[in-house]
Amino acid sequence: MKVDWIVVGAGFTGATLAERIATQLGQRVLVVERRDHIGGNAYDEYDEHGVLVHRYGPHVLRTNDIRVWSYLSRFTAWRPYYHRVLAVVDGIKVPIPFNLNSLDALFPPHCARRLSSLLIAEYGFGGEVSIVNLLNSPNPELRKFARFVYERVFYGYTKKQWGVEPESLDPEVLGRVPIRVSRDNRYFRAKYQAIPAEGYTMLIRRMLRHRNIRILLGVDYRELGHEVCAKGVVFTGPIDEFFDYVHGPLPYRSLHFEFVYIPEERFQEVATVNYPNDFDFTRVTEPKHITGQCHPHTVLIYEYPKPYEPGLNEPYYPIPQPENYQRYELYRKEAAEVGKRVIFAGRLGEYNYCSMDQAVARALTLFEEVITRI
Repeated sequence: MKVDWIVVGAGFTGATLAERIATQLGQRVLVVERRDHIGGNAYDEYDEHGVLVHRYGPHVLRTNDIRVWSYLSRFTAWRPYYHRVLAVVDGIKVPIPFNLNSLDALFPPHCARRLSSLLIAEYGFGGEVSIVNLLNSPNPELRKFARFVYERVFYGYTKKQWGVEPESLDPEVLGRVPIRVSRDNRYFRAKYQAIPAEGYTMLIRRMLRHRNIRILLGVDYRELGHEVCAKGVVFTGPIDEFFDYVHGPLPYRSLHFEFVYIPEERFQEVATVNYPNDFDFTRVTEPKHITGQCHPHTVLIYEYPKPYEPGLNEPYYPIPQPENYQRYELYRKEAAEVGKRVIFAGRLGEYNYCSMDQAVARALTLFEEVITRI
C-alpha cells in the first residue's frame, strides 16, 4: 500500500493532523491506532446500561484560543458546561480550586473573615495566587494558611497522582495550582467551556471521515513493516518506544478505572469529587453531570493512579521531574537526526502534558509550520 502519510495514533493530535493533511493538501493518510477505537483518551461510549461514559476519565473541552474553538466547531455542536470539583477535606466537601467558599467551609467564621480580608488586600478580589507563592508570602498568617491548604488539599492528592514526593516534581507542577480570591466555584476560567453534543468519539469520527483517510484499528504501527510506503510519519506514541528505549525508558504514570453502576438518577453533587487524603483512588467522577444525558440510572468512575507497565497498561502522564526531561532531551536529539520525515507530536511524542485544546493547537501549528513545507 502506498500513502502520503502514516499517522500513528487516533487521538486529538493524530486526528487533527490527519484531517488537515487530507483536506488541505489533498494527500492520502493512513491512521494506525493500537487500541480498538478512535479518540485516544477522550474516547466515550455507551456502556451496557446505556449510560454515556468517558472510558479514560473525565474530559472537558476548555480554551481561550478562538482558532481551536472555531476549528473543532466544524465537527460538532456544543453543550455549554462548567466543570465543578469538590474535595473531601476533614470530612467536608469544599470547592476546588480552593477559594473563599472553601475557606469559609473549613475555618471558624472569624478566622475565615480575617484570612479573606488578607487575601483580598494582597491579591484583589477575583485574583489568584499559586500555592508556591503563598507559601513564600511575607505575611506569616498567609504562610500558615498556605501550609494548611498545601497539607490538606494538595500534598496527598499530588503524592497519589505521581507516586513521588511533591518536592521532587518540577516546580511548575505546584506553580500551576491556584488559590482563587473569589467565590467562583468553576474549575476552569476559560472563555470557551463545553462538551461535544454527541460526544468526543463522534467529534473525532467526523474529523477522520474523509475519502483520503483510511483507519486501521487494533494494529501496532510496527506490524506494518514494509507493507506500507509513505513519504512521512506523524508519531503520537511514546517517543522512547519509537527509538527502542536506546536511552532507557521515559517514566510515565498510568491510571486504572473502576466503573460502578448506581440504580439512581444522580449520586454526586458535582461531576468530580477528589479524595486527597483518604482511600487509594484520587477522585470519583459521575459522567452524567458532564454529558447532560437523561437516564434513570448513573455510573461512577473511580480513578486509581498506577505505575506505568509497558504492555499491561497505558502511559497517561509524563512524570514531570528534571531528570526525566534530561532523558527526553536525548530522545529529542534522536528525533532531530531522523529529520522531517518523522514528526513527533502529542503528549507522548513530545513528553509533555497537554490538555485537549493544547493538543489541537499544537497540531494546527505543526501542520502550518512544518507539514505544509515538506
